[in-house]
Parts: sequence; C-alpha cells; structure tokens
Amino acid sequence: MRSDRWWRGRSSTTDFGRAAERQVARWLADEGLVVVERNHRNAGGEIDLVARDGETLVFVEVKARSRLDYGGALGAIDRDKRRRLVRAARVYVSSRGWKGPCRFDVVALQRIDGEWRYQRYLSAFEAE
Repeated sequence: MRSDRWWRGRSSTTDFGRAAERQVARWLADEGLVVVERNHRNAGGEIDLVARDGETLVFVEVKARSRLDYGGALGAIDRDKRRRLVRAARVYVSSRGWKGPCRFDVVALQRIDGEWRYQRYLSAFEAE
C-alpha cells in the first residue's frame, strides 16, 4: 500500500476526489493499464478515467471514502450514476470512432483500519 500522504490537507471534497483519481491512475498504471485521459467531460457527462487494457477501452469510475459512515464506495454508484456514465462513454466512443470492446470498471479507494485499500471491480456494470 502506498503512503497516504496524497490526501492530507485536502481542503474540499473536490480536492480529495481529484487527489484520489490521481492516486488511482498511478495504481492502474502499476497494474498494467494505460491511462488515456483523466476527468474527461463531454455533452454526456464526466468520466473519471479512460484507460486501455490491451485492446479494451475502459471507463473507470473512482470512488474514495475516508469513512464508511454513509456506506462503501461501490454503493455510491446507483442506477442514475451508471446511466450518466454510459451516456458519457457513448459520446466519448462516438467522437473518437472507437469500434473495439469497452467496459466499465469501478475502483473503490477506502480507508480501512487506518490504511488506504484499493478494490477494483472489473466490468462492474453493463451499458443499459
């Protein structure tokens, strides 16, 4: 596990979220993925990370939780959030003429027993 210095002193949830996305991008690169874009915005919405895993384009939603009071990170990806991610991914794919396979992963970054832990959910959901 990497040091948790990356998140200290973050003044807002936006700062915390962006720092978590940077941390997860590094972790995914260590896992062999190539991060193509971070914080991509288009008419469909926002995608935290776009990566390549071999020939597959991967849309990654990052959820970080420093406390579990309001549920875990994965529980924050409800039906509406999935719909927005799929819409943004469709716009992304269309704008680039991508014809290859795609998937939606979720990376949960949670503080458990004083330590940050990554949990990656491959193909966490399908496009509806």
